[in-house]
Amino acid sequence: MEQLVTIELFGQPYTFKTESDVSKAEEVAEYLVEEVTKIETQHSKISSNVTKLTTLILAALNIANENIELKKTQSDLLKDISKRSTNLIRAIDAAANIESLKQVDTRNI
Repeated sequence: MEQLVTIELFGQPYTFKTESDVSKAEEVAEYLVEEVTKIETQHSKISSNVTKLTTLILAALNIANENIELKKTQSDLLKDISKRSTNLIRAIDAAANIESLKQVDTRNI
């Protein structure tokens, strides 16, 4: 079910529809507002000639960069977990094989 979410950006309200959970949509929208505010604060110290479009593009680039970095970190973690799991399984299998060999040896005595 579509629901409406409103955010304030550049002093103006913007309303959009969402089919996802409203609280999640509000969290995403608030993240954008925070990033835009951060860009505005950074650039107000440098120049007052930064347009709204430029601010939005810089905010989008920052968010995209963060997303790419998080995806790489997640990928690296998954590779590390996979490698460690494989090593752990091999160690368990090796220990189980040694134990079963010991049981065979004691039965033959």
